[in-house]
Amino acid sequence: MSHLIEQAKFSCALGGLQTVLAIEKGIPIVHAGPGCAARQFSYLGAGAGYQGEGYAGGGQISCTNSTQSEVIFGGEKKLRATVEGTLKVIDGSLYVILAGCSAGIIGDDVKQIACEFADEGYPVVGVDTAGFRGNNYQGHEIVVNAIIDQYISYEVQKANVRKDLVNVFSVVPFQDAYWRGDLHEIKRLLEGIGLEVNILYGPESKGFSEWMDIPNAEFNLVLSPWVGLSTAKKLESLYKTPYLHVPVLPVGLKETGRFLRKVSEFAGLDKEKTESFIAAEEKQYKSYFVSFGDLVSDFGCYLPYHLYTVADSTYGIGTSKFIVEELGFTPKAFYDIENPDTGTKELIEKTIKEIDDRYDGNIIFEGDNKVIQDDLSARLDESKVRSLVLGSSWDKELVTGRNESILVRLSLPITDRVILNKSYTGYKGALTLIEDIYSGLFAEGMITNTTHADH
Repeated sequence: MSHLIEQAKFSCALGGLQTVLAIEKGIPIVHAGPGCAARQFSYLGAGAGYQGEGYAGGGQISCTNSTQSEVIFGGEKKLRATVEGTLKVIDGSLYVILAGCSAGIIGDDVKQIACEFADEGYPVVGVDTAGFRGNNYQGHEIVVNAIIDQYISYEVQKANVRKDLVNVFSVVPFQDAYWRGDLHEIKRLLEGIGLEVNILYGPESKGFSEWMDIPNAEFNLVLSPWVGLSTAKKLESLYKTPYLHVPVLPVGLKETGRFLRKVSEFAGLDKEKTESFIAAEEKQYKSYFVSFGDLVSDFGCYLPYHLYTVADSTYGIGTSKFIVEELGFTPKAFYDIENPDTGTKELIEKTIKEIDDRYDGNIIFEGDNKVIQDDLSARLDESKVRSLVLGSSWDKELVTGRNESILVRLSLPITDRVILNKSYTGYKGALTLIEDIYSGLFAEGMITNTTHADH
């Protein structure tokens, strides 16, 4: 690391515990020092729109709270006792032991301990999510792949393929603050064209029974530039399950239609049914969108038209494409916050440039929000143009104080909004995004101070 990160836009690999919590009755068991689990939840739970502790999160997370004694003499004995206690006290469908930095450094074998309990018939998995293994995007991948390797592939060795069943691998729970609403909308859209959907996380999932059903899918859908791709390749190797990779999260009329047609063609679905569903959704979307025209005509001189995006590639690309392609904004800069590897960076850059060639030279990969803010501040001051910034709660003072610009909270942390089932995905999500963007015109008195509204 060349410098200290002042305002991290992600957590460490141990943040994979939030992936476990997103599975119904998924129970994380943390083997780390005091405070590690609490800090993960504070950032990825409370800092993601105050989404609550859930079934076994927050202060309920089982943890060894390893101290100097465990670092010197090893912590496996204490971990065994913690797992035994958790199995007795917390009723779960799946238990995942997650190793933190101290366990990773001294070499405690959490996978072996998980195997001991699995041999006794308990659904226990062990993963090395020490902070130096990467950030919580990698932690998410580590957890998902471990569940498949250590449990599902042992329990289900041969697939019983079910026609039109699809597994969806897309947004990272909690790191995407809108994950619950996003997965709800993705499932609704896919069911609308005739698919049966294993969405895997959140209230729209059937819980761990869906995970056990993963091998039986006709195909897997990876709906992101890279998150979930390693899992799809693993399942292709294990069960010969083909996968469709769609790197752009569908937002808005055009991209959602493209997405549904692409999936329908890949799955060999009824084309007429697909087109009928799209037509009905587009008709409804347009009926709402047309009323938005009055605001545009009345307040045209106040509208922002430059776009700056501070987000990960999954959500940032989808929303930016909609805002540029359908709302007519001029793209100025895209700050990718997820710290991807070199190969993934190339894919992300290619996908962003396909939105608009004006992004060329204006794609910045940076996980420190302080560095991003310094660059963004300079760009806003130089342009002196009213702009839209897709950012976080950290950016409120920077954005609203410059050129009467508008902030929409897209990436973590989001600490001044409560998020339950909100989404910017699909047809419905695009309308919500429009509402949030243009409601910003009335925040800070931008319009009301200059119109008849105050007289």
